[in-house]
Amino acid sequence: MRFKDWATRVLLISLMFMALILVLLIGRATKLQNNPTISRASNPQVAAFSQYPQAQFQSAKEPEKKSQNVIKSPVKINKPVARYVTTQAFAQYRPSYQVASVDPSNYGERYAQDVNGVPLNNQPIIVLHETGYSASSAINFFQVAHTDESVQASYHALIKLDGTVVYLVPPEKRAFGAANSVFETPQGVETVQTNPNLPASVNNFAYHVSLETPPDSYDASSQQTHSGYTEAQYNSLAWLIAQSQVPDDRITTHHLVDRSGKKVDPINFDGNKFLSLLNTYRQVRPIYRVSR
Repeated sequence: MRFKDWATRVLLISLMFMALILVLLIGRATKLQNNPTISRASNPQVAAFSQYPQAQFQSAKEPEKKSQNVIKSPVKINKPVARYVTTQAFAQYRPSYQVASVDPSNYGERYAQDVNGVPLNNQPIIVLHETGYSASSAINFFQVAHTDESVQASYHALIKLDGTVVYLVPPEKRAFGAANSVFETPQGVETVQTNPNLPASVNNFAYHVSLETPPDSYDASSQQTHSGYTEAQYNSLAWLIAQSQVPDDRITTHHLVDRSGKKVDPINFDGNKFLSLLNTYRQVRPIYRVSR
């Protein structure tokens, strides 16, 4: 056999093997893509986390100034869409801040589907809490690894008595702030079960913020025995939430979402005072969608 004929046969055999390997790889990729258990569960998606408050490290933006230039365009203006924007008061208020790490056992991912594989599209909510004891005791607890899932807990942020904002769990992650919990709306109740061994909760679509409990109110269980929160805490809480796109009617408390019958926090919280401050730190601005 001539060398040329031998080389040709070797080349053809090599090409056949390469084609077979390519077919096997394509088939495996297609199987992974079509298997929701593998492709979705291994890469849980975050649901609208950009609507939650983002960490502001002393970099509050000045409100946008109206342009004096008028641009004429033959476009048709559609129905406006509302969006929250921060105000001058927000830019002028600069609370102190800290960043504290949380043990990975005390928070998780936000999932795109529940335990039954049903897609999730809940709009974000904000849940307000209080620590029960000092801020340092809560942070210390979150920094300890917990293997017992019923004990694991965390907040996204915490407001100290002096108004310091402590950033704990990133907003795109799922903090374990409320166990057995439901958010009630005029359209019905919202809750999500992501663990078959635990009750459903609001954690998958909630941003959890806690106020540090005043020292004279540790173990308090009623408004009569709870002295309330500081002016700095109300201002920092409003400032923090002003950064979000979560509407007023989707801001709630641990007491209201709880279904265990044990949670009463935040005790003695002045909701009207908080909303008044929130409205000074953010305003609704219409955004016009245009079409030619």
